This record gives sequence, structure tokens and C-alpha cells, in this order.
Amino acid sequence: MPWPELLVIVSLILLNAFLVAAELAIVSSRPARLHKFVSDGKRGAVAAASLNADPGRFLPAVQIGITVVAILSGAYGELTLAPSLAYALEGVEWLGSWSSWLASFIVVATISYFSLVIGELVPKRLALANREVIACLVAPTLNVWATISTPISFFLRLSTDAVLRLAGPMKAEPEVTEEEVKSMIAEGTEAGVFEKAEQEIIERVLSVADRSVRSIMVPRRDIIWLDVNDSEEAIFNDIFSSGHSRFPVCRDDVDETFGVIHAKTLLEQCRHGGKINLEAAIMAPLYVHESTNVLKLLEMFKNTLVHMAIVLDEHGTVQGIVTPADILAGIAGELPEEEADIGQSAVQREDGSWLLDAQMPVYEVERVLDVNGMAVDDAEYTTLAGFVLAQLGHIPAVGEKFRWRSWVFEVIDLDGRRIDKVLAFRPV
Repeated sequence: MPWPELLVIVSLILLNAFLVAAELAIVSSRPARLHKFVSDGKRGAVAAASLNADPGRFLPAVQIGITVVAILSGAYGELTLAPSLAYALEGVEWLGSWSSWLASFIVVATISYFSLVIGELVPKRLALANREVIACLVAPTLNVWATISTPISFFLRLSTDAVLRLAGPMKAEPEVTEEEVKSMIAEGTEAGVFEKAEQEIIERVLSVADRSVRSIMVPRRDIIWLDVNDSEEAIFNDIFSSGHSRFPVCRDDVDETFGVIHAKTLLEQCRHGGKINLEAAIMAPLYVHESTNVLKLLEMFKNTLVHMAIVLDEHGTVQGIVTPADILAGIAGELPEEEADIGQSAVQREDGSWLLDAQMPVYEVERVLDVNGMAVDDAEYTTLAGFVLAQLGHIPAVGEKFRWRSWVFEVIDLDGRRIDKVLAFRPV
């Protein structure tokens, strides 16, 4: 048995395994995790982060090593092991002149098998399972090899860039997408790293960043406003019956909004003077267009004492109002008000169908039904009721239904002409 030759081949296969594991571990490592290792002072983390940030510096060197090792292991094995095996096979009479060819085939096939399993598949599995840890272990050695191979690597890098230029410009995709983050959070929840509530809040925060204030505002018809021309008794009745703390102040019509007032300010006036004066207590309103991003409005709230925004359309018509509480509701979900009927906007029934409040924002319906495409940027609606009207094209009757993708939506209840409840189910 040619043990020295076998030892050389095994060494070449293990070297190939090292290079494969090193390449995959560094390329697939998460930069944030490597930077954390750097700040923790983990050995090899600096080299790993450097190679991860510039893979073009070491990839040619690794490919040189892998290619050379593969050629050497096959050629060396065929030259050293095949003759011995051919000699042994010559004793098999029926093989005849085929013994030499068969010996070469067996040697090459065996080396290829072990190279594939031990030199490729196993190190790749290990690298993916412990990418940052392995990256830190192999990075210093790989850094030295990349430096030694710099002349050849430089030539290969130029050649690669030239071929890519011939192929035309390529648009680089972001390293991390929002969908990937959501998938990672979902996997973390399944693994027990995150609570279900944490997953929902994170997904809501990511969702808020893509939405306009129109999707979270209190619509015009639900605005409770104070008329500067009303009597003191009427104003207090509006305040106490609403349960709110901030109000837009108007003159005869909501489109004539000229200020915002805090109920606490009026109570202070009563305590000191006994009579209220709306115009003396109002603050200049914060006007925003309905297409304003929710996060941008949040920044505006942080820079002003007026925590109520008047939402206008392109014609300057009031479409609704937004407060920090509405933004919080978009992130954490609707919070029941005092003395309100505490119910659920979405209730799943035993048969798997969903009974939905028609005033649910469409982005919430998407989350509940696990679908995409209901909320579109140029849509004229923000609620499930608006979505139903857009699909049907008319005010529906109770029992009217339509199919959208894999779901059927049926109008269950109307409040006058307003859609109140909708049933969503998958057809059998």
C-alpha cells in the first residue's frame, strides 16, 4: 500500500476543504456580527472584517488555490496510485488490456468522491453553520495567502473586471432587504429568540416607514373639532363627550381650521378667569400633505409643541388629522379608549375564515391574511371598506361578495351606506 502517496492526496483534499470553508465563511459572514467581534477584541476579527468588506482582494487567491489543489490531487493520484492498482488488476484475465484504463478510472473517481464530500460539501456545511467564528479563525492565514498571491490575483481581477465591463453595467442589489429582515425575525421567533409580540411590533415599525400619513390619519368625517363661534356650553359638551385632549379649532367649517387647542389650556382659563377664550389659547396648526411619510411627520412632532397635524390634499382641503397616538397605533395596534367597546378588529372563526372590521387599515388586513398588494401607493383608499368599494365599483348590499387572489370577501353588515363588517375566507 503506497501510504506516502495516500498521505499527500489526503493533505491536498484537506487543504481544499480549508480554502472552500474559508471562502464561504468570509463571503457569507454578516458585517454587523464581524464588527461586534472587532469591538469585543476577538482574535482574527479585524482580518475577517477587512476581507469581508473587500472580497475581490482574496477571492482570486482562493480560487487559484482550489484550482491548483484539484489539478494536483487528480494528476498526482493518477500518476502514483494508478500504476500500482493496474498491476494488481493484471491478474484478472478477462480484463486484459483494460486493466490500466480501469485503474486510472477507479483512482480518479475515488479521489473525486472524497474531494467532493470532504473537500467541498462538509466544509461548506460547517462554514454556513458557524460562518463568523470560522471566518475569524481562517482570516489571518487567508490574509497571508492573499498577500503572497497579489501579483496573480491582480491580473485575474483585471481580467474579471474587463469581462464584466463587456457584459454591461449591473445594478447591485442591497445587501439586506426588508423582506430578508422580516424573514430573519420570523425565523428568530420560531427559534424562540423573539416573542411573537416583538415580531409583530418590528414588522409594524418596518411597515410604518413605507406609509404616508393618509394611511393612519383620522378621516375627515370622524374629526371632532371646536367651532370658535359656538357657545361655551357647546364647546365643553364637545370636549367632554369626545374624550380627546387636543382639538382643531375652526370657524364654521372644518376646512376653516386655523389652530389647535389643548383641553388642559381651556381648563386653566376656567380655573383662573372663569370664562374660556378659544382664540387666546390656540396654537398655530401643523399642516402636512396627505402623502407625507409617517416617519417624517414623527420627526416634525419631535421638533414642535403642536402634537396634532392637519392633513391636506393637493387642493388644500382638510382630509384628516394625525397625532402621535395615531403613529403609536400604527406600530403597536389600536389601543381601546376609556369606556369604549373593547372588541377585536379581526376575529378568526373555527373554519379558518376571518371576520374583519371594515374600518381596519388595509396594511393591517394584509398582515392578518398574510397577503400583499391590497395597499398600493396610488390607491384612493386606506381601509378595508375602501378596498371593497374599489373592487366592486359600487356601494354593496349585505351578502355581496367578490374574489381577490386566494380570498373571497363578503359584506356581512352595513351601517347605513357604510360597510361595517366583512368576512374573508378561502374557497373550498
